[in-house]
Amino acid sequence: MKKLLLLLPLSISLLSAADWPRWLGPNGTGVSNEADWQANLEKVAWKAKVGLGFSALSVADGRLFTMGHDGIKQDGKETVWCLDAVTGKELWSDSYEAQLVDYLHEGGPCATPTVDGETVYSISKDGRLNAYLAAKGTLLWSKNMMTAAGMKKPPEWGFAGSPYVLDDLLIIEADYTFALKKNSGKEVWRSKKYRHAYGSPVAFPLEGKTWIATLKTDGLVILDAKDGTTVAFEKWETSYRTNSTTPLVRGDKIFISTGYRRGCILFQFQGNALNKIYEKKTLSTHMNNAIPVGDYLYGFDGNVHMAGPKDLVCVKFSTGEEKWRDNSNLQVGSLIVAGNRIIALGQRGELAIAPVSPKGFKPIIREQVIGGRCWTSPVLANGHLYVRNSRGDLVCLDVRR
Repeated sequence: MKKLLLLLPLSISLLSAADWPRWLGPNGTGVSNEADWQANLEKVAWKAKVGLGFSALSVADGRLFTMGHDGIKQDGKETVWCLDAVTGKELWSDSYEAQLVDYLHEGGPCATPTVDGETVYSISKDGRLNAYLAAKGTLLWSKNMMTAAGMKKPPEWGFAGSPYVLDDLLIIEADYTFALKKNSGKEVWRSKKYRHAYGSPVAFPLEGKTWIATLKTDGLVILDAKDGTTVAFEKWETSYRTNSTTPLVRGDKIFISTGYRRGCILFQFQGNALNKIYEKKTLSTHMNNAIPVGDYLYGFDGNVHMAGPKDLVCVKFSTGEEKWRDNSNLQVGSLIVAGNRIIALGQRGELAIAPVSPKGFKPIIREQVIGGRCWTSPVLANGHLYVRNSRGDLVCLDVRR
């Protein structure tokens, strides 16, 4: 029981068991609590336009949240959307001026809105942090994280880490890692300054204390959640000055993987140090995380703009050993797991569903469900499967039994 409790999120809202209220879902692992759904990809429930960007979707209490940009380079606007999760009807939206930040990609928001009870938090590509009343869209408070961090311009790839709720705190990446009061945005502490993190932070309990793991451009940082003090650091850099994934924590084990042929590494955290268990080239995740099931990880190995493999692979979490590698022509895709099935979305909008197995990837169905560039992971919530592309097309599939 104690081991199980270590894997549970630290802040739990009264949400449906099948809701998906934040980046990487209810448990922060990319694994859905939903099991009773059918692999039918032909029933389109609705479609919507949400603007340019790569923001994933959050679903809670019948509402869907995401973000998009109008694509205008100068004086453009970004929008936070709240749609009815079943019908796609707009419930509310909020638009504001925001930079596109389109270095080597289309630009637009990358962070995912985070729902916590009656509040939803969002952060723009240029660092505008907003807190809304989830039901009505009333702006509760706003904070410019560029100003708070003393930044003269957005980071090279823009703000991409999603807001993370830890009890009464909101953890935000902005060169520093910030802890803010979630009901006001007031700063509680900030960490030592590192080069920007393009993935999201994650908190975890160990030995009676709470820690925060975040993968900065410099490397893996472990902070004391009480005051933001750095307690451990391990250098982990890529050739493109970016790490854009979220650390995976299981008990005292911390796994990270990044692209540009950097590979993956597993550490054991001992309260004041990170000890390397292994370092491998078997999995280099680019923009989306590998998903854990048992002692195995499933993820996409490879990069969009580099030669080399773009394969879906399975590796053993505890050893890094490659179990299988499948070139299914999904390119640099993303995936989640639900009901012991992989839901993989290819870069060009093809969905593939297959049983989770360390023995191989054998899809039971493949279907082209959307066009354009798809770097944003799919979401399954309450019998509906949602996918979006970079230009802002959003498709909802009804997969209820």
